[in-house]
Amino acid sequence: MRYRPLGSSGMSVSEISFGTWAIGGSWGQTSDEASLEALARAMDAGVNFFDTADVYGDGHSEELLAKATKGREDQIHIATKFCRAADIHSREAYRYESVSAFCEASLRRLGRERIDLYQIHCPPTDILRDGEVFHVLDRLRQEGKIREYGVSVETVEEGLISLQYPNVRALQVIYNLFRQLPGDELFPKAHEQGVGILVRLPLASGLLTGKFTEQSTFAPDDHRSFNRNGESFNVGETFAGLPFEKGVALSSQLSWIADGRSNMAGAALRWILDNPHITCVIPGFKNTSQVEANLEAADVPSFTEGELEKLRQFYKDEVKEYIRGPY
Repeated sequence: MRYRPLGSSGMSVSEISFGTWAIGGSWGQTSDEASLEALARAMDAGVNFFDTADVYGDGHSEELLAKATKGREDQIHIATKFCRAADIHSREAYRYESVSAFCEASLRRLGRERIDLYQIHCPPTDILRDGEVFHVLDRLRQEGKIREYGVSVETVEEGLISLQYPNVRALQVIYNLFRQLPGDELFPKAHEQGVGILVRLPLASGLLTGKFTEQSTFAPDDHRSFNRNGESFNVGETFAGLPFEKGVALSSQLSWIADGRSNMAGAALRWILDNPHITCVIPGFKNTSQVEANLEAADVPSFTEGELEKLRQFYKDEVKEYIRGPY
């Protein structure tokens, strides 16, 4: 496993890390036993960073991480998120009393005294522009409840606004072969300011595995079913904002990336990891085999300059106009 600095935070994290939305809920049926086995496999392979949120299974993924990392708290970094357990449009959710309560609840579930990276969970743009929440996070940092803080954003604009606050140490961003825009302006600016980049949805909710067909179905409690068109939250969080059928078709046009790289998923992760401004990718998982498949990306050959240009052009000509939602 290779490690990269998380911006100027002083933390060094595994370039392939993992997100725990899937094991918490909203991705269909899960098994706690399988989840804990998968977490153990990841840590044994050198993964030292996991991303979660207080709303993933109403805190269940935080509780699973507490069990999995017990006794290894000093070795394993955990990032969690807050605000979506309340009305995200209410300024009350971002005041000290609320954020402190969210933080204390996450600390109890995680079984920790301090959160390594505390992130605002996709708040409205006006909340970021107002900036009061960053003063609240500074206070929590001074109190020792959090080590560093960052923002999980939906759009490039939100990322650029967040960079205006000097103590932001990380941005969590949707970035993949179907969502290339953040790489143009946001990532270089973040890098200049010592802000780490965590890439979520690197496989576009599974589209970039190449395993789906137009006939593929998902369980009713899987967001790929209930949020397919943005019915429950930002449409960009599901299939990168692409209509499912279009995403399947575009995925098939990208099948060539697997040539000489074992499979599409590994190739899609390698494309992200080759960006020098990226700290880590945080794909999801529900079992050990998915963890192992994602870990294989560490050994996938890089893309040539010609291939990279072909992928840039593919995004501009074939993908960009079909993405829904703000980005």
